Order: sequence, then C-alpha cells, then structure tokens
Amino acid sequence: MAYAIRPYRDGDAPALVELVRRSIADIGREAYSAEQTQAWAARQPGEDDYRTKAALGSAIFIAEDADGDPAAYVLMERDGHVDRLYTHPDHRGEGLAAQLLAAVEHYARPHGIERLYTEASDLARPAFEHAGYKMIARRNFEIDGVPIHNWAMEKRL
Repeated sequence: MAYAIRPYRDGDAPALVELVRRSIADIGREAYSAEQTQAWAARQPGEDDYRTKAALGSAIFIAEDADGDPAAYVLMERDGHVDRLYTHPDHRGEGLAAQLLAAVEHYARPHGIERLYTEASDLARPAFEHAGYKMIARRNFEIDGVPIHNWAMEKRL
C-alpha cells in the first residue's frame, strides 16, 4: 500500500483520537495487561489537544493511506520531545514508524533541535531503537493506581 507523509491539518484530530484508541486497544494488549491498557487509554487526550499542540508549535506528521485517512502519526514538541508515535492496527508492519521518525529528524535539524527524546512503550521501543535512539532508563510509574512502565530514550542529532 502507498502512504504519504504530510503535516497535520485541523480536520485530522477526530481520526487521530480514534487511531490512538484502536492502537492501544488492539496492539497494546500484546505487551500490557488489560488493566494497563485501560488505564493508558483513559488518559489519552481529546481532539482539542491536537489543535492546542499544533498552535503551540508542535510538529505533527501524518502517514495517510491511499484514501487519505491517517494510518499513523507522530507528534514532536518544540523542544524535541517525541510525545506520541502511533500506528493504526490495520497498518502495522508497513514501516510507517520509521518514516515518521525520519520526518521528525528532517524537521528538527533546520529548527535547531539537537536532541530528540521520548518515553517509548514496549511496542514502540523497537522502532525508536531502529531509528538510532538510545535507551536511558526504564520508567516505572502508575496511572490511576495501575503500575505500568515505558522507556526513556534519546537521540542526538
């Protein structure tokens, strides 16, 4: 399937909210318990968050399918924090995470960002490692009393 990488448009917000919901529900359970995925899903932002992040200067790149629907996306804040990287379950294994992380790097360099960093789930960690991010530490924390973890990672540009 052919995909195109493009910047976020305001009308993308509803589809991104649904993409994250499906990703956590369908893919998240491969690495996390039902209780963990429910807690993770419950803390996801709504449509207004995407508009606010874009207005504040976050770079959001969408991988869209041949029908123009978002298949995956990445959100990088102005300081180089890669806050989100999600792929719709129907589009896994297509190399979209790698393409989106490359788009972030391509954007970051001319904007003076010298360090990219993230907190990757067990599921996203391999994509970040493949893109050259180094693991700093496992982060153990709780969401609404439910223990969960992710991985602090970074890449120097």
